Amino acid sequence: MAHAARVTVTLPADALDEIDRFENNRSRFIAEAVAREIVRRRRRGLRSSLKHPHPDTARFADADVGEWAAGIAAAGLVDPSAGQPVHWIEGQGWALEPA
Repeated sequence: MAHAARVTVTLPADALDEIDRFENNRSRFIAEAVAREIVRRRRRGLRSSLKHPHPDTARFADADVGEWAAGIAAAGLVDPSAGQPVHWIEGQGWALEPA
């Protein structure tokens, strides 16, 4: 956690009793719970976005990567000949293609 800020929240007493049963540090418990909830909501938002893409990006939703790459090359957004061919090696990462 890079920066902490003090906040006041109101919780039911029985919720505090339950937190205290599992954790001595309420702040840590609540921070971890909040972090998990943020991740959960982001994932839910991503799933929703994938099911219902924004109208400006809907035409790309059904395109495969090959179509997408061809489209950006045709639009002059990238120069495929300017890069170096690479491949993925499991456990090692990206490596240049042999000449």
